Amino acid sequence: MYTYYISVGSNIGDKSDYINSAFQSLQQHGAISKLVTSSLIETEPWGYTEQDTFVNGVWSCESTLEPHQMLSLIQQLEQAAGRKRLIHWGPRTLDLDIILVYDTEGKMISLCDESLVIPHPHFWNRNFVLEPLSQLLPTFTYKGVKVADRLSQLEV
Repeated sequence: MYTYYISVGSNIGDKSDYINSAFQSLQQHGAISKLVTSSLIETEPWGYTEQDTFVNGVWSCESTLEPHQMLSLIQQLEQAAGRKRLIHWGPRTLDLDIILVYDTEGKMISLCDESLVIPHPHFWNRNFVLEPLSQLLPTFTYKGVKVADRLSQLEV
């Protein structure tokens, strides 16, 4: 059993509907349990800034799916939402990224290959991930820094 933290975002069309539809699909999946969402927040784009604002949040869940299987599942949800990968960090109907994964013993998993990097390589520099993540994991610490302290650093 794994515990996943997945960032979610949308900035095209009915943003909340794309997010809610994907959440409902995960709720109905047989290998997913204890699915929880943070609050959804409106945020400015990161990276490529010539686009509409985003709705972002973080989900946590437990699953028997291995990390690459979870990646495949969330990419299927993106495709079902009509996700097009035309511009790096560009507009999207639905963006789902695996941020963190813990194993059964509560140990954070590190993985790096051509298709998946865990922890997500940019999560620690993104307010739109850390703010909702802090709702689900308020005592989270990464590389010796508490998530609340990291948020303060990024806001400066």
